[in-house]
Amino acid sequence: MTDRLVLATMVVVGVPAALVGYVTLVEGLLRSLPGRGQAALRPWLWLAPALAFLLVFLVYPTVNTISLSFFGPDSSRFVGPANFLYVFTDRTMLLALRNNLLWLVFFSLLTVSLGLLIAVLTDRMPYESAAKAIVFLPMAISFVAAGVIWKFMYDYRPLGSPQTGTVNGALTTLVPGFEPQAWLINQPMNNFALIVAAVWAWTGFCMVILSAGLKGIPDEVLEAARVDGANEWQVFWRVTFPMLGSTVAVVATTMVITALKAFDIVYVMTNGNFDTEVIANRMYKEMFNVRDFGHASAIAVVLLAAIVPIMLLNLRRFREQEAVR
Repeated sequence: MTDRLVLATMVVVGVPAALVGYVTLVEGLLRSLPGRGQAALRPWLWLAPALAFLLVFLVYPTVNTISLSFFGPDSSRFVGPANFLYVFTDRTMLLALRNNLLWLVFFSLLTVSLGLLIAVLTDRMPYESAAKAIVFLPMAISFVAAGVIWKFMYDYRPLGSPQTGTVNGALTTLVPGFEPQAWLINQPMNNFALIVAAVWAWTGFCMVILSAGLKGIPDEVLEAARVDGANEWQVFWRVTFPMLGSTVAVVATTMVITALKAFDIVYVMTNGNFDTEVIANRMYKEMFNVRDFGHASAIAVVLLAAIVPIMLLNLRRFREQEAVR
């Protein structure tokens, strides 16, 4: 306990002290240089700590992971592309790739659609703040906690027994003749049950971003469309949605990246069992359960290769928006 207290004190006090000392040293060094030299060096010296952190905690691990993906389980023997062949030929990995495709399509579509629908329906209503706060509430808890919550909600008891799970309890009460389902075991609906839990957790995020974009549309434009005879449906599809296009694109690409990285919900609720495996969960198992660093690194590289183009697309779109402004 004492060692932990000392370490915590060193972190809390030492890190700010080191930063202050670095800034003092840099500014003292710059004062000894001519004015032109100060202007050229100051930005790089101020950025140096952040660049060092990026190099140590981002660039080096990425390069090292790519290197390990060409070696065997214990990283001692070069195996070439064998690990990548495993990724695209092993039955479990093919199942994980299929499930990630399901997440990619349904999770992204549902979160963006529901977020946009809620943002539009609650816009400028008296209870707008309260409604949006309720929808956003799942974002305030960890996604591990969300997985635990939904695991209880999907709880299953045999027919004739009292249903403790919210979903089965509600459906057996409201739908005559409905038989309780093992939502997390029965295939293929168990994958969609996991996606529903993730949609519940992420819809609030989409709603907030899209609502902010909606607020940026001038009222005069909407009123002009209504004066010209457009009904609310036409106003939405021909005026509101096109003007929200860039915001929708950013939110959609963010949800695509989230779908590709899906892990916590799956790990907590099924751990990839019953054909619910996803790429990130398989990577975790290969790394910490099987202890096959080659397979785990290859899966990580494939996941990185799938995400990077989407991130670059987001950055390109952001730059285009900044250029217009």
